[in-house]
Amino acid sequence: MAGIAIDLAPLKKSRDFRNLWASGLITYFGSMITYVAIPFQIKEMTNSYVAVALSAVVEIVPLIIFGLYGGVLADYVDRKKMVWATEAGALILTSILLINSVLPEPNLILIYIVAGLFAAVNGLQRPSADAALPRLVEHEDLAAASALMSLRWQLGVIVGPTIGGILITSFSISVGYALDVLTFLVSLIFLTRVRSIPASKEAQKPSLAALLEGIKYAFKRQDLCGSYLVDLAAMFFAMPTALIPFWADELGAPWALGLLYAAGTVGSVIVTLTSGWTKNYSHHGRAIMWAAMGWGTAIALAGVWNSLLLVLIFLTLAGASDMVSAIFRSTMWNSTIPDSYRGRLAGIELLSYSIGPLAGQMRAASMAAVTSLSFSVTSGGIICVIAVALLAGFMPKFRRFDLKTNEFALAKIHENQIREKE
Repeated sequence: MAGIAIDLAPLKKSRDFRNLWASGLITYFGSMITYVAIPFQIKEMTNSYVAVALSAVVEIVPLIIFGLYGGVLADYVDRKKMVWATEAGALILTSILLINSVLPEPNLILIYIVAGLFAAVNGLQRPSADAALPRLVEHEDLAAASALMSLRWQLGVIVGPTIGGILITSFSISVGYALDVLTFLVSLIFLTRVRSIPASKEAQKPSLAALLEGIKYAFKRQDLCGSYLVDLAAMFFAMPTALIPFWADELGAPWALGLLYAAGTVGSVIVTLTSGWTKNYSHHGRAIMWAAMGWGTAIALAGVWNSLLLVLIFLTLAGASDMVSAIFRSTMWNSTIPDSYRGRLAGIELLSYSIGPLAGQMRAASMAAVTSLSFSVTSGGIICVIAVALLAGFMPKFRRFDLKTNEFALAKIHENQIREKE
């Protein structure tokens, strides 16, 4: 068991990492309640597949713009301060949702506007949060730290939607938003205890030229592009989240709304808690490829059955596959990208794993509207498997990536050694 159990070394060694981890754990818990509350509120107001999916679509443009700009900022400003400021911004936005929800007639347009602003804040925050990780833990602990960062998200996704589903169906949507506001306040307290993470000496001032330089760096590396494109394809073709409020009704189990949201994360947690083996497996490209295909297969099978138990099982398997991909993608990025580029590349990574799910929700909802929910889910999973296989076939450097021999990974180790001496 010692060889496969999750490695807790980063939490033991780094006080700053512990505080950052605790902050994220608490804020994810609350944010996942809002994640359930927004589509549920829109469904109750409109009873429309497309209206629910639009809450994700309105996030795409702000996420692209502010995700890329947030990546440029992350290479120039104090990353801790950026995370704190954007967390405070998210607190304000959740408060607006809370106020809107208690009105006699909540404003639907305002919900869409706040959803778009949430995407902008997330786009500014995530590159700084992701780029901070290699500065808070030792190089040999990066894989373990990535798994732990995933674990806090997973715990929030499991507990948040489950409790959120119970709260908003048993009490009111306002109660869910109010609890999210409280978690943001606690999260900010933990963030104040994280040390400053100033920019590196090689940092460039935020500019279009700096952004383009980061994009050029990403495109020069087929291994990075492969990790982005494979995940983008998997999420676009096989992301059924927008259908879950309707899926629960079709299964005759509206009470299981939170369980359907959380099922995938249960699988993710199982993989994370047994992720000790990942630090000894160096063929990251191969792992990402097979995991993405496993995700598509499980989603396709989930759409075949009209049994709540079987749907939950296959969604759990899908989440497990996705987590394998996430661990190896994160380790590949953190172990091979120079610190002076880390923020900008984190912005590009944010788009790769966020745009796919957002656009995929509209694809799934649109197809369900003209065919059926089952056909939308199953066909999307099948197309996902085909798309991933084709992408991996055309990108041999990605498919053959080996962390032990990769030139960029070896250069990153050298960079860390120089920083430690300084």
